[in-house]
Amino acid sequence: MTLIPDTLEIELGEMHLQALLGIPAEAEGLVIFAHGSGSGRLSPRNNRVAAALRNAGLATLLLDLLTPEEERNRANVFDIPLLASRLSFAADWSLAAPETGHLPIGYFGASTGAGAALMAAAEARSPVRAIVSRGGRPDLAGAALPRVTAPTLLIVGGLDAQVIELNRMACDRLRATKELVVVPGAGHLFEEPGTLDAVQHHAIDWFRRHLAGDHPAGEGEA
Repeated sequence: MTLIPDTLEIELGEMHLQALLGIPAEAEGLVIFAHGSGSGRLSPRNNRVAAALRNAGLATLLLDLLTPEEERNRANVFDIPLLASRLSFAADWSLAAPETGHLPIGYFGASTGAGAALMAAAEARSPVRAIVSRGGRPDLAGAALPRVTAPTLLIVGGLDAQVIELNRMACDRLRATKELVVVPGAGHLFEEPGTLDAVQHHAIDWFRRHLAGDHPAGEGEA
């Protein structure tokens, strides 16, 4: 039976961020999604990945990192520190919420959202234990990359040549457990047949190994 996420609002001061929270029975972790520029909680690709994660026993939180008013200013869409701060807030909210407070937290970032996820995870107080990037721009995390301690998986499409190179450079700067996976025949959006299924497979494996498993963040390097 397919689990339909609950619609909710997360209060941030006077602002309210729209979100979708899905918690399967006996969930072993919570994955918070950081969407790319111009996308949000209703992203069809991220919702497909989220459904697969829930079927694998992981809770998911998809939220709009910006309010509708903030989205009207295109500069906010590419403000990585701002987006990272919202992700950190979402993690804090998750730890305080009765239904998710016991779950270890991971980030799933797409496009510019990957840079925000890594920047948020680099904070000294970050509780995040695993990160997956899909077609992401981890390079946008800049100087924060070496401070990330959570095991990080970078997934890139084989046809996305420029982004592959940016991911390789970012991967070299990461000091935590890390892996770069190139999905053959996939473009930037993973719209080609079977390519998003590959993303789901790799993401489930990574989160189950490093989020739901017993591996402490930053253990070793791959």
